Amino acid sequence: MLILNGRILTMAGVNYESGCVLIRDNRIAKVAEKIDIKENTDDTVIDAKGSLVLPGLIEAHCHIGILEEKMGIEGNDCNEVTEPVTPYIKAIDAINPMDSAFHNAVGTGITSVMVGPGSSNVVGGQFTFIKTHGRKIDNMVVLEPAAMKVAFGENPKRNYGNNKMMPSTRMSIGAMLREELFEAKQYADKKKASADAGEEFEEDIRLECWLPVLNRQIPLKAHAHRADDILTAIRIAKLFDLNMTLDHCTEGHLIADEIRESGFPAIVGPSLASRNKIEIQYMDFKTAGILHKAGIKVAIMTDHPVSLIQCLPLCAGIAAKEGLGLEEGLKAITINAAEICNVSSRLGSIAVGKDADIAIFDGNPMEVFTHCLYTIIDGQIVYKAD
Repeated sequence: MLILNGRILTMAGVNYESGCVLIRDNRIAKVAEKIDIKENTDDTVIDAKGSLVLPGLIEAHCHIGILEEKMGIEGNDCNEVTEPVTPYIKAIDAINPMDSAFHNAVGTGITSVMVGPGSSNVVGGQFTFIKTHGRKIDNMVVLEPAAMKVAFGENPKRNYGNNKMMPSTRMSIGAMLREELFEAKQYADKKKASADAGEEFEEDIRLECWLPVLNRQIPLKAHAHRADDILTAIRIAKLFDLNMTLDHCTEGHLIADEIRESGFPAIVGPSLASRNKIEIQYMDFKTAGILHKAGIKVAIMTDHPVSLIQCLPLCAGIAAKEGLGLEEGLKAITINAAEICNVSSRLGSIAVGKDADIAIFDGNPMEVFTHCLYTIIDGQIVYKAD
């Protein structure tokens, strides 16, 4: 495939007022002002005619396919609310690619998403990072597992405290997570000692899933709205020397310096939603801009279906207007999201060797009247506006 005459924002530091992108074997083969079409007569050619060419947009936190639209309880597999600590469950086992929201994502230029369990549990389970086009989930996977979901604050308290179970307080949330991580660390140490000694070791599926977290291969994905919950998440992650992303980070603007010192990135949102809980009373689109200006890497999320996934670029646009800025607004749904989700070697920018996931727009996607003209995933046109 050859894309011609596009206004290319690569998100890799080099842009083109009128440029070309050549795709070969599902990857980006060349990006330049001109590519000789005579050498590529068998290619599909898209004349962008000055339209904006961007890397495919990335949703860094959502529940698409596991909390399905139009399905009610039959399509709700978001939370296992019978046990507060469930690290061994996997989102990949519940994502339904037939969820109609995937069509909305593709039609918006969103080519990949981070999907996982909700926030009812102290430990909710494993996220997976997938492409938005396909019928067989295994073929859509980019990274599996991609993160381990943990949650602080009102949601675990409400779901279990109301049933007279732990956790009913923030104290028990912290205690249960520390206990689980301590047990997982003991398990990892015993497994290593057995391997070093050449001894047999009986694996425990309930604890084996923690090894990528303890080895810093994947992060904790921490649901935390309130400032004190954010700081508790940071305290526990530092205690066990773990990587972590601060998801929602609703009161992050109140403790921006402390978050910067932690070194952890923030995935902010869903700001296009109601302040329907006490812990999100200070929710504001200004949060992303304040965090960025403090030196924190920021991505924007919809938390679909809390906010609809097709609103992702609009959420980035409002955040841009409220202080994040135009360039950082686009980065928050492309390269920053890719880096935070550990997939930037393949996604997030238009660069040679990366997956050919590209979206073409008739304007800036963060503006409400802009249309997505083409969505390309793995070098194939999966959406065309007409």
